[in-house]
Amino acid sequence: MVGAGQLARMSQQAAVDLDVELVVLAESDRDPAVLAGAPHRLGGPRDREALHAVAAEAPVMTFDHELVPGALLRELEAAGHVLRPGAAALAFAQDKLHARSELAAAGFPVPAFRPVTGPGDVAAFAEEHGWPVVLKARSGGYDGRGVLVVDKPGELPELVWVGDDGRPAWLVEEHLDLAAELAAVVARRPSGETVAYPVVRTTQVDGICTHLVAPAGVATAIEAEASGLAVHLAERIGATGICALELFVTGDGRLLVNELALRPHNSGHATIEACVTSQFHNHLRAVLDWPLGATDLVAPAAAMVNVITPDADVDPAANLPAALAVDGAAVHLYAKASRRGRKVGHVTALGATTAGALDVAQAAVDTLLRP
Repeated sequence: MVGAGQLARMSQQAAVDLDVELVVLAESDRDPAVLAGAPHRLGGPRDREALHAVAAEAPVMTFDHELVPGALLRELEAAGHVLRPGAAALAFAQDKLHARSELAAAGFPVPAFRPVTGPGDVAAFAEEHGWPVVLKARSGGYDGRGVLVVDKPGELPELVWVGDDGRPAWLVEEHLDLAAELAAVVARRPSGETVAYPVVRTTQVDGICTHLVAPAGVATAIEAEASGLAVHLAERIGATGICALELFVTGDGRLLVNELALRPHNSGHATIEACVTSQFHNHLRAVLDWPLGATDLVAPAAAMVNVITPDADVDPAANLPAALAVDGAAVHLYAKASRRGRKVGHVTALGATTAGALDVAQAAVDTLLRP
């Protein structure tokens, strides 16, 4: 697995259950997955020599991020290494403009968008679709980074509009009136077997997911459409492993594709406790082309709250014993240092209702974040 963050850490826990040796390519021997016991090799996502060396050690290479350049991914495939997901599929998670363009052409519902190379392009788009507009970095953005809401022309920031490759570095999208945000997670094997997890409703603050609940609490038809879109999209792009699709529900009832990830995803963390088979187990099973596990909820409702530190002075680990006293809370810490706005863990709770489960998980998180 290329990358050794918290996704690789939780994948390592699943690998132990399955007697799978998961070797991670880590940038430091203090990375979360390494601290969890995963065998590791040192190297970064742009380190060509390290990528080829670690790929040669295993029958399958997979990922806990989207940071390996596409040219290197294609080179690894050309050398005969098996990548799951492959380079062509990963491009949909690495390049928002590519994903928007290809999915729109294939008939998937997406917001109105356009590549932009300067303020004039943004203004022209706004003339057609209205202010405010949303600017998104073509690559590299996550957890609210690389997303700007611009209310009027005079508020456009100074940006590098064109990348070193001569391509637009930004796209502009219509600003939507949102009724809800959803995530639909599926697992898919190379053989085509696909399983879908229950759709979850996510809540974002400043572009970062703070919590989620399942069931999603939206109309049954919307939930079914979201799940169907995720399955169809995974098949269309040839995804293998976990494919997580983030979706918008607009105030006028439209369901639109937002973004996708081709790896275990924050919106699937609750599956560790909430579902028969976690996303991490199914990701490993999928990339190894093993039979996939059931995805049913094991309780009527579940909630997950991210542990997001407000600053470097808060140490959730110091409050762990007190948080463990919150009955029904399942606490996961990632062995990551605290800093403002950083996800350093999550808490899941099950219950009879989403509100009750959310109260339990939030109580544990509040305890972890006490000064």
